[in-house]
Amino acid sequence: MKLLARLFKPIARGACASVLMFGFLSSTVMADVQLIFGAYTADKPTAVVKKFQPFLNLLAQELTQEMGEPVKIKMKIARSYDAGIDDLVQGRIDFSRFGPASYITAKNSAPGIGIIAMETTDGQKVFNGVVAVHNDSDITSIADIRGRSFAFGDNLSTIGRYLAQDLLLGENITASDLSKFDYLGRHDAVGAAVGAGTFDAGALKSSTFNKLVKKSVPIKILQTFHNVTKPWLHRASLDPRTVSAMQNVFIEMASSDVRDAITGTGFVAGTDEDYQLIRRAMERSVSFGG
Repeated sequence: MKLLARLFKPIARGACASVLMFGFLSSTVMADVQLIFGAYTADKPTAVVKKFQPFLNLLAQELTQEMGEPVKIKMKIARSYDAGIDDLVQGRIDFSRFGPASYITAKNSAPGIGIIAMETTDGQKVFNGVVAVHNDSDITSIADIRGRSFAFGDNLSTIGRYLAQDLLLGENITASDLSKFDYLGRHDAVGAAVGAGTFDAGALKSSTFNKLVKKSVPIKILQTFHNVTKPWLHRASLDPRTVSAMQNVFIEMASSDVRDAITGTGFVAGTDEDYQLIRRAMERSVSFGG
């Protein structure tokens, strides 16, 4: 038995050394960085995928170079604003692109949520929403909407609810001053309803308005109004190294067809203060009623 022990001891030592070496090598192999991008359906889900997938592919490539390790990005599409916000608040997604009102709602629930970057329009942090009416409408001003019907977007939409209601409140029009109103969800649904004559007026983003006009939906602009550009956000618990890499990549991303399809003039750094205009409109909307 002693002889067998002496014979097997070197083998055992060699096996232990091999296990230790294997463990060391395994620990030094870097796993892929897996990120989940979350989006909600402000437009048709198919349009969301078509819009974002090329950009996410580009982002993964540039993050791979920035971080020195493979980065893979998956997309998760929520069926509503509420679900999309909850995904970020609960950490089921790593980053997302929200409208300003959705950002403020999420930030109130999870203060650690941070801004990766802000989009720009013509180099600025603002873009336009519109109040649209039918081409044959006799409405010529916001004041004329008193006593008429109005289509809002989602009940958490910056343009489709909060800024539109702020505009109406500027003419002392509240919910009780409308013949009817409803929240239709998507921007394209608002434009289609106004074009069909179901509602006298409605609020939607200018890019969706332009798409609908090209499809011969009979609507025209009654008034434009400013909105703050969209922030790209990270979940509260995303590790700082990844956040820093994403901020660098977004802000330094060169112009290309893929990037410009998302934001024509690139990204800039953003802070919570950039969204005070929207926060005030959200607070005022309480007095709109309904």
